[in-house]
Amino acid sequence: MGEIEDAITRADNETFTRQPPKTLQARINFLMKQFKTTRAVAAELGVTPDSVNRYRRGARKNPPKAIADRIDAAVRARWQPRVRKRRQRHAATVGGITVETRARIGYTAPAGTTDDGRLRRLTVHLPPPYADRLFTARDTGTTEDHLRGIVAEGLRDIYFQDGGTRALGLTDVALTDIDYLDLEF
Repeated sequence: MGEIEDAITRADNETFTRQPPKTLQARINFLMKQFKTTRAVAAELGVTPDSVNRYRRGARKNPPKAIADRIDAAVRARWQPRVRKRRQRHAATVGGITVETRARIGYTAPAGTTDDGRLRRLTVHLPPPYADRLFTARDTGTTEDHLRGIVAEGLRDIYFQDGGTRALGLTDVALTDIDYLDLEF
């Protein structure tokens, strides 16, 4: 996953109304309800079905860190899908999305202006259409470059052009060298 897709996932995890299961046994049981078979859970986690059964029984309580991280990621990816969809639908229709980033942002501008990319720290609230495009693109499995292009276009329209009131000759904003990027919706 890329920076933007990771940021969407982190923002999704912040919308939970209840925390995911904490114990290893509860997490494995949750995954069993989702996948229905031990073999499917084992394939998802990259372990043997016997290991899954040991985790379920409590015979093995401390998996290696890599496996514990995969279990956590698998649970979080499937936890409260309706809550996440509801929050995304709200952001895409009413609320919009807030982007906080520190990245190198460059743009194409008319002659006589400086268009060199430079490191900027921005917090910009993008209106619902950008959130809708971002979620739709992520759900269709598009590339990280396309997601960056959507965010960069939103930054151009809202931050640099101020909704069409200034810098109208500015085109093609590029978002590169992302130091960090957080989304909130």
